[in-house]
Formats: sequence, structure tokens, C-alpha cells
Amino acid sequence: MTTYENGGVKRLTRSNSDKMVAGVCGGLAEYTGWDIALIRLAVVVATVFSGGAAIIAYLAAIVIMPAQ
Repeated sequence: MTTYENGGVKRLTRSNSDKMVAGVCGGLAEYTGWDIALIRLAVVVATVFSGGAAIIAYLAAIVIMPAQ
């Protein structure tokens, strides 16, 4: 677990600034430090190859992940 100078803990939250639908990919990109385009591409590829099951995971992430 990463802690910061202010004593805060790094949390996985939905992004308010980098969002197209609900900010899940943007929040994941901020948390991991990866490029947002790579995260979005991975979600699209996972959706295509899983027969749409990744959409269920995305919807679950919308419900589970708190907003920033």
C-alpha cells in the first residue's frame, strides 16, 4: 500500500477529469500510472474477446468504485 507525504493512502476511484462514460478507465489509469488510451484499448479488446462479459465487470466497477 502506498502512502503519501500527507499521510493519505492511494485509492482507486473513478476519475472526474478523464472520463468518457463513468470515469472507470480514467481512475484505473491514474491509479496505475498507465496511459488512459492503453486502459481503454484493453477494455475494448477484453469486451470483444470475452463476448461482452467485460461490460458486466465495467458496470460492477461503476457501482463499486467511489467517485473522486
